[in-house]
Amino acid sequence: MRQAATAGGGVMGRWIEQWDPEDERFWHEGGGRQVARRNLAFSVLSEHIGFSVWSLWSVMVLFMGPAYGVDPAGKFFLVAMPTLVGGVLRVPYTFAVAVFGGRNWTVVSATLLLVPTIAAAFVVRPGVSYATLMVVAALTGVGGGNFASSMTNINSFYPLREKGFALGLNAGGGNVGVAAIQLVGLLVIGTAGAAHPRVVLAVYIPLIVVAAVLAALFMDNLAPVRNDTGAAVDAARDPHTWIMALLYVGTFGSFIGFSFAFGLVLQNQFGRTPLQAADLTFIGPLLGSLVRPVGGRLADRFGGGQITWWNFLAMAAAAGVVVAASQARSLAAFLVGFIVLFALSGLGNGSSYKMIPGIFQKKAEARGLTGEAAAAYGRRLSGASMGLIGAVGALGGVGINLAFRESFLDAGSGTPAFVAFLGYYAVCFALTWVVYLRPAGGARGGSRKGEQQAAPAGAEAYAEV
Repeated sequence: MRQAATAGGGVMGRWIEQWDPEDERFWHEGGGRQVARRNLAFSVLSEHIGFSVWSLWSVMVLFMGPAYGVDPAGKFFLVAMPTLVGGVLRVPYTFAVAVFGGRNWTVVSATLLLVPTIAAAFVVRPGVSYATLMVVAALTGVGGGNFASSMTNINSFYPLREKGFALGLNAGGGNVGVAAIQLVGLLVIGTAGAAHPRVVLAVYIPLIVVAAVLAALFMDNLAPVRNDTGAAVDAARDPHTWIMALLYVGTFGSFIGFSFAFGLVLQNQFGRTPLQAADLTFIGPLLGSLVRPVGGRLADRFGGGQITWWNFLAMAAAAGVVVAASQARSLAAFLVGFIVLFALSGLGNGSSYKMIPGIFQKKAEARGLTGEAAAAYGRRLSGASMGLIGAVGALGGVGINLAFRESFLDAGSGTPAFVAFLGYYAVCFALTWVVYLRPAGGARGGSRKGEQQAAPAGAEAYAEV
């Protein structure tokens, strides 16, 4: 199945020349499933480390006491900077897979994680300038870019019927990296103390090297995934790319924004110490990460539109609980509502990402394509759109942190920010219904589990997305 792209077949030259996961015989008897699973496993590892590095500063700020001279507003800016850079990098990272190969780019992107971690080891100390901290925090954005290339790569390996679970597992395993580094931070603060942030870095630097080496040894490139700038243009012109991006802001933007801000909110609104905050911050990201494959699996079975729609309703309800708890200054109720919100954001991440390949598959069928031609069209546009959707979703995390910053500056509480988030979830709930679930002219398409066929004005009808 493997063929070397060069005569020597060197370490950076392993390619699979033919790949057709929609062919049941190839998938089950030809070894396709085994190869896809192996690539998925090492993709998860690399993305996991990438997410840990991306969320590094959500941990570093817990070590920054008065000696650093950074106020709460400045800390919210610090944790927002990696989100901003990571969101922007997701666009070029998406297309790097087609340029360099999924395996090759995984090795490169994993190795790049050494830059922000080594830089942080040198500069994080009392007395360092705020500008230096901002620059080093920005460097950790490379960890956010890893998500886009990893998802685009795995999307090409799996057939449409299994994409929901595969993409959910890939992303969920990566998302766990947020909780993992926060747990490491908790252990370091609880043992070595808040004066030793470099211990966290000492844990992750060798792990980065291991992830890069394993990717080089055990992953593959797919030759059929060629660089196609036309796919990027076509995806950017399609309104569904931007509609899904808005929905993904509500799910992933919430997940990553809350993950970065949770500890600071606990310190500023409920007076928790860094250790007390670290005791709690990992719980939400952990649950949100673990439930993401569940969202994908449910979307495979019932349709991503249905699961995403109900999920936004539940997110709005959970945000209402958080608003009430915030006003009452009830830490227990706040934690319950916030952690439920985390879990729902993870569930919605899985279901909304499943919708993307489903939408473009339906567009292919509407163009009269069938079989592998339809699957290839769907992979082409869904892969390109994932980079744009993932980038916008990550930028939603920037908005979360800036909303908290303004909320604490103006009101001394996070309550106004949570009210704004509740409103956004309500908008996403309505948008999902209008675009993907509302019957067009009373017509219903053949759908499974009762999901309705939707036909937005001027667009083809969609079902089972």
